[in-house]
Amino acid sequence: MTTARLYITLLLLFCAAGAAAQQKKPAAKTPAAKAAAPASAATQRPQGLRTSWHIYLSDSLPRPDVLKVLDSPLVVRDKKNVKYPVVSFDFTYEKKEGYLNDTTQQVQIAVDMTGDSFQSDRLAPLWSNRLKETLEKGDVLYFNNIVIRFAEDKFYRAPELKITIR
Repeated sequence: MTTARLYITLLLLFCAAGAAAQQKKPAAKTPAAKAAAPASAATQRPQGLRTSWHIYLSDSLPRPDVLKVLDSPLVVRDKKNVKYPVVSFDFTYEKKEGYLNDTTQQVQIAVDMTGDSFQSDRLAPLWSNRLKETLEKGDVLYFNNIVIRFAEDKFYRAPELKITIR
């Protein structure tokens, strides 16, 4: 019986020693551990982004004003007014046209949406020339999925832009 007690005691001792060895000792506090360095501006996400087309934010604009800025770039700024280069965006043109419904003999509105993706900060000349010819009151221009370059290897999405023609 004493041998059994000896084995049980040794087993308990080894378990206690193993548990004590696995406990982490508190690390000594060093000045570097106390005050973590703030993240640099290049690693933080841009704050308060706003997108404009020339000088216009999302709004309802007169046709002549829109015709003047069709060749202008999209501009993205943060709350400190720092500009970021636009890398790409999707553009959608919504045109509303009336037509006569053959069945009901009533005039109804048809919505035609066309669009394209651009790998620059402005509309292609083909699009801007076509819009100069076809823009009418009630048409809507959407600039979506606007991607900006924040740092050499960081890209972020900027807020969308919607221009309604009045």
